Amino acid sequence: MIEIETVGGQGGLLIDCGNGGGFYIGGLPRCASTSLGVPDATPFAALPIRAEWPRTITGAMPDVIFTGPEGRLEGRFSPPPRPRAPVAMILHPHPQGGGTMNDRITQALYKTFVKRGFAVLRFNFRGVGRSQGTFDNGIGELSDAAAALDWVQSFHPEAQTTWIAGFSFGAWIGMQLLMRRPEIRGFISVAPPANMYDFSFLAPCPSSGIIVQGTSDEVVTASAVQKLVDKLRTQKGITIHHDEIRGANHFFEHELEQLMKSVDNYLDMRLSPDSPIR
Repeated sequence: MIEIETVGGQGGLLIDCGNGGGFYIGGLPRCASTSLGVPDATPFAALPIRAEWPRTITGAMPDVIFTGPEGRLEGRFSPPPRPRAPVAMILHPHPQGGGTMNDRITQALYKTFVKRGFAVLRFNFRGVGRSQGTFDNGIGELSDAAAALDWVQSFHPEAQTTWIAGFSFGAWIGMQLLMRRPEIRGFISVAPPANMYDFSFLAPCPSSGIIVQGTSDEVVTASAVQKLVDKLRTQKGITIHHDEIRGANHFFEHELEQLMKSVDNYLDMRLSPDSPIR
């Protein structure tokens, strides 16, 4: 892995060109610029977005380093495949419980949004992986998430809509970010820790979304999540979907396929041109 430092407060972007040397800070490397037909070192924000990018930029999921509130933050980013492509950000589970952006549920959520043509970012909260800083009990992590969304929007300001998805601790952070960013129009919360953290800030919840919970979750109780769902459903102007995966524990150890089927069915409905939910 090639280390990329931030320069002048701007995040650098790593694109793997297969030769160990394909990276840039502020401009495209030769391997990518040649295939895209633009000059070397073209600023990322100035690039014309083209549909063929996912095939010409290796993997379409480059490593990124960008500036956060307490130093650099490490992430994986899939660039927008077209102008005005929607944005999605995926938040990982508890850092002190081993949660990282490479958690399998976090990765599965990331991949399903990539397949749907979103510009997608997942990243490590402060103190995780190569992200700088130390765990801050959710306060700093919320600031990290806001900075991450700012970073995506800095070079893709024309996104038609924005979604947030999170697993466990990441779901709690995501719902807080939802309250602060009116551009977020949809959410996916997997096993939100309603028995461990206060969700009373959702008053009112500004966007529709889905909450998915395992019935055999030993960390987040299904009854606590049901109470959260019931409370949200009393609010007007939003629609809250709630799916329970029978027999699934907190990590959906044997039920990842069922979890993602639930998520994908919901996204199919929400992203349909004739969806009843806007």
